[in-house]
Amino acid sequence: MSVAGPAARTLAVEDDYGAINELYQERGWTDGLPIVPPTEPRVAEMLGATARPPREVVAVLPPRQGEATVERLAINAVMAGCRPEYFPVLLAAVEAVADPAFNLDAVQATTHPVTPLLIVNGPVAGRIGLNGGYNAFGQGFRPNLCIGRALRLTLMNVGGGLPGSGDRSTQGSPAKIAYCVAENETASPWEPLSAEAGFPREASTLTAFPCEGPHNIQDHFSTTGRGVLLTVAGALGQAGSNNLLDRGWPLLSLGPEHAATIARDGFTKRQVKEFLFEHARFPLARLGDEYREHLIQRGAKNAPDTMVPAVRSPDDLTVIVVGGAGKHSCWQPTFGDQTWPARRPITRKDGTLVKSVADLARR
Repeated sequence: MSVAGPAARTLAVEDDYGAINELYQERGWTDGLPIVPPTEPRVAEMLGATARPPREVVAVLPPRQGEATVERLAINAVMAGCRPEYFPVLLAAVEAVADPAFNLDAVQATTHPVTPLLIVNGPVAGRIGLNGGYNAFGQGFRPNLCIGRALRLTLMNVGGGLPGSGDRSTQGSPAKIAYCVAENETASPWEPLSAEAGFPREASTLTAFPCEGPHNIQDHFSTTGRGVLLTVAGALGQAGSNNLLDRGWPLLSLGPEHAATIARDGFTKRQVKEFLFEHARFPLARLGDEYREHLIQRGAKNAPDTMVPAVRSPDDLTVIVVGGAGKHSCWQPTFGDQTWPARRPITRKDGTLVKSVADLARR
C-alpha cells in the first residue's frame, strides 16, 4: 500500500523505565512482558533502516482494521527490542500476514491456537544472526525473539488482537509470543524453501505460516529413511489437528539428522511429500460418530477400513530443515483450508532485493 496514514501520537511521560512500563501495561499496549520505551530517538533510528516514508501504510490489519504505518511498525519494533537491521524483516512479515490468502482476520479472531510462524531464507538470516540451528524455536537468540515479538505487538496494538476480545484463542500458545526462525539451509540435503518457490538462492525471503506451535517427533531407533518417515507419518496422522478435520497446508520441520538419514536413502523432497501423503492417515473407524459423519459429508468413504489423509495431495505439505544435532523433528499443524502460507521478498533500504550478506549494510 502507498497511501499516507496518521502520524503516531507522542506522549510526555516520566523518564523512568518502571513508570513507563507500568503505563504501557495499564493501557494494554504490551504483551505482558516489559518493553523498551519507544522514545523519538529510538524510533528515528529504527526508521533509518528503510527509505519508506514513516506515514506510508504498509497494511491494514484486522480485526480493528488498524493502519500499520511504517512509523507504527518502527514503534513496535523498538518496544520488542529489535535492532534496526531487523526492521526489513518485520516489514516483509507484516506484508505477508496481510496477504488476503493468509486470512489474518480468521487467524486473529479464532478460538484455535494458530499464530504466524515466520521462516526466513537467504543471506539476511546470517547477516542478522537469525537462528536456524540448536533451539531455533526456543530461547536465547535476540533476532528470533525480537522479530517474532515485534509482529505480535503489531498484531495487538495495530490490529487489535487482544486476548479475550480481538483474539479469542481458547488456550493460546507460547508460540503466540514470538515465532520466527531461519531455515537451516547449510544442513539441508535439499533445496531451501525459497528456492523451491522459485526465488534465486541469493535472495532473502520471508514465509509466514498460519500454524500451531511445534509438535515434537522423536525417532531414536530408525536407521533408514523409510523408518524415520513412518514415524513422521504417524505423528502427522493424528485425530486432533485441523488438517485432518479441514485439510490445509501443514508444515514439517525436519531436524538435520532425520533429514540426512532420509536423503541418504535416496528420498528427494518431493518423494518425502508423496510418502507422507500416502502414510499420514488416521482410521475413520476410530473417530466418534459426529466426527465421522462430518468427514463422510466432506467426501470420506464410509467404510470400516477408510484411512483419512492429513492432506489432499503431496503439494499441500511443506518441508523445511531446522535445528541442530539430535534425532528430533517437529511438525506444525495449520489452520486448515481457511488460511494459506504467504511469502514476501525482504528488501534493503532502497527497496531492492536483499541478495547478499552485504546488502543490509548499504544504507
